[in-house]
Amino acid sequence: MGIKVTIWNEYLHEKNEERIEKVYPKGIHGAIQDELSHDKNLSIRTATLEMPGHGLSDEILLDTDVLIWWGHQAHDRVSDETADMVARHVRLGMGLIVLHSGHYSKPFKKLMGTSCSLSWREIGETERIWIIDPAHPVCQGLGPFFELEHEEMYGEVFDIPVPDELLMIGWYKGGEVFRSGCIFKRGRGKVFYFQPGHEEFPTFHCPEVVRVLLNAVYYLKPLSRKEDPGIDVLASPCVDPAEPGILDLYKVNEKPSEIYRKMKERYLCSS
Repeated sequence: MGIKVTIWNEYLHEKNEERIEKVYPKGIHGAIQDELSHDKNLSIRTATLEMPGHGLSDEILLDTDVLIWWGHQAHDRVSDETADMVARHVRLGMGLIVLHSGHYSKPFKKLMGTSCSLSWREIGETERIWIIDPAHPVCQGLGPFFELEHEEMYGEVFDIPVPDELLMIGWYKGGEVFRSGCIFKRGRGKVFYFQPGHEEFPTFHCPEVVRVLLNAVYYLKPLSRKEDPGIDVLASPCVDPAEPGILDLYKVNEKPSEIYRKMKERYLCSS
């Protein structure tokens, strides 16, 4: 069974700015889809901001192994309901790849719990991305570093939690450095933040960038997807009937199953 990928993109720059449309005539989502489609093991759909429900739903996310997210100028237009839904599905096992200015997206900020702010400079300078964990699955097929001739500078301090896995560090000609490839584990799912991808440059046609995205899809694909088990995970009925002497030992007068039933009712009534 193949890997199901959904690519989400605002799709505003490419429609409203001719110079951006020339770089990505099919939109950033279309460019990423074209590049990843060379892998026939992937089943890819796209979704954009101005589609009904932003192109996302519980049904679509349940049918998504890995969600790729690019956003920039309309983070505030994404509904809180959609952001909560994406975060919930990540915690239940769905992989999430957040690209470039998606660091300010609602789903990413909800999952990080921080401002996700950073420093930036937009002059199109060269970036060298150093691979600092070459044995990691996301870094396979890459050399010690790769370069992007033109990229927007993102610099520290990047206000994120300490990554569970730090894979790459970017260096710019201005001297700044940045944590350019970070893995975060959230519940049963994983989040990969990948810094390159300014809309003015053909970054998503760079072979190394495409390799990272493809590797990340395979790494973030959940081994299993489970619905939220709900209140029943708060406790389990102890051995019932109780072993001889156990009620006296714990100085209780009720069977464990009765205690469990009352506790469950109390929690359900208070939720």
